[in-house]
Amino acid sequence: MHIVRYSLPGSSVARVGVLSGEQISELSAVSDLAELWALRLDELRELLSRPGNRGDLALCDVRILPPIDGRTEVWACGVTYEISREARVEDSERSADIYELVYHAQRPELFFKSAAWRVVGDGQAIAVRSDSTFDVPEPEVALVVNAFGEIVGYSICNDVSSRSIEGENPLYLPQAKTYLGGCALGPFVRPAWEVAEPYDLSIGLTITRSGEVAWAGAASTSQLHRTYDELVRWLLHSDVHPSGVILSTGTCLVPSAPFSLAQDDVVRIDISEIGTLTTRVVRGLDAIRAALS
Repeated sequence: MHIVRYSLPGSSVARVGVLSGEQISELSAVSDLAELWALRLDELRELLSRPGNRGDLALCDVRILPPIDGRTEVWACGVTYEISREARVEDSERSADIYELVYHAQRPELFFKSAAWRVVGDGQAIAVRSDSTFDVPEPEVALVVNAFGEIVGYSICNDVSSRSIEGENPLYLPQAKTYLGGCALGPFVRPAWEVAEPYDLSIGLTITRSGEVAWAGAASTSQLHRTYDELVRWLLHSDVHPSGVILSTGTCLVPSAPFSLAQDDVVRIDISEIGTLTTRVVRGLDAIRAALS
């Protein structure tokens, strides 16, 4: 079972449904995903056990939308895997020690990634900045957290990053991470109770260029340095998210220099039990505006 946000052909109205196999049953009781994340875990589970009664739709007959809407935000974590720590140290010769410190610190690195309206979905374009020279995808398990701080689902996030901008100065992190086309999410949300071993999920990243594999790697959430509950607890320590929040948990696959994303690359992220998120790359603000129009 997956929770899916979609629209019908010829319509701009977003709908919410339950995907089983290749069939979608609309959840007629809610108008958006944010309503689901306002429910407690047991309430959500009960609701999903009785899908809407408007009949089944074929997955191939609808347009899949990013699984985020309303006032739900995307936040992200950094340096939660050893390879991420090593990559940041490599990028930031003048301030490498701060990445070593945060990896071992009690408090994790957390940062705002995207508002719902900026998030792109499966089959859409992600962007690299025109003022950046070193850009990478970052495949991550995304936690769907409800208004009560409970993990209710899992999705896939591509936390696209400018390593050249962040490496120049850690204070440039918002510019390296938060911009139009810099966050992809989807394609669906897998309910948390259906994932038996969230710390044993395989993660695969494949980047194709001109029809050939330009970079590929695999890892596992077993390499995670912190627990999901710990990350959520820090995120909600002094904040509230009444429409829930998506928390991307950090990357364990980082292409090394000199590899950098290029125009028309295709980025595929596979996470076991959750799904596959595929996007293509464009460069610059004008290009991502055109791709999303």
